[in-house]
Amino acid sequence: MSSAGLSARRIAAMCLRHLYILKGSWPRVLEMAYWPAVNMVVWGFTSQFFATTSSWVAQAAGVLIGAVILWDVMFRGNLGVALSFLEEMWSRNLGHLSVSPLRPGELVASMICMSLIRTVIGVLPAALLAIPLYHYSIFDLGLPLIAFWVSLMVSGWAIGLGVSALVLRFGLGAESLAWVLIFAIAPLAGIYYPIATLPGWLQPVAWAMPPAHVFEGMRSLMLGHGFRADLLASALALNALYLGGGVVLFLRVWQGARVRGALLNVGE
Repeated sequence: MSSAGLSARRIAAMCLRHLYILKGSWPRVLEMAYWPAVNMVVWGFTSQFFATTSSWVAQAAGVLIGAVILWDVMFRGNLGVALSFLEEMWSRNLGHLSVSPLRPGELVASMICMSLIRTVIGVLPAALLAIPLYHYSIFDLGLPLIAFWVSLMVSGWAIGLGVSALVLRFGLGAESLAWVLIFAIAPLAGIYYPIATLPGWLQPVAWAMPPAHVFEGMRSLMLGHGFRADLLASALALNALYLGGGVVLFLRVWQGARVRGALLNVGE
């Protein structure tokens, strides 16, 4: 049947094509429901915290802006690693890299270096723009800012390496994990609200993640409660564990793909 030059059969065929793609790629299906759910959870906890502690808003001018900037450090750190790897997959260059003198450890190091460059380019303008727009400078945090930045960058690297390993293992159909996986951590990271706002059964899970320690430390400093060296130390220890796990996972998956010849045929 055709109307006004449109073929219902061809339209249905195209829809069927994309349905087959969705059927063969569970990350794409997950992503459809994922973003609304994550936004609801994050801002639900934020609203709940504001409703129970209204005086905090007046005390904490700039805390939310600082939290947004520092969260973007972690997000860009993750994305910088993942995108550096995905660009090699998109250009079908993994096979060439595997037969070049480049060692897998050197590939990991280059991805981390590119992540640092991408993060500075992405976050620094936003931090500077906040000064004239909101009269807030995150640089007022002083030396602790460097510690917070490094800790969140390392967290992003660990996630980015894990994502890269999953994409290498399951194909480009899982590439959306580069954006999806890190936002699964957002409700538990305590970016905009203290960890105490979470239900009791979720708090141990949150404390097992380095970002929770960083954002709690940031709020403590900005609210005049002093620098929490204990929170920074626990964040760095957890980061060392997760980054080591991310590197090992990526290298093992890389070696497995090389043995199977999968580096020469990367696709959906």
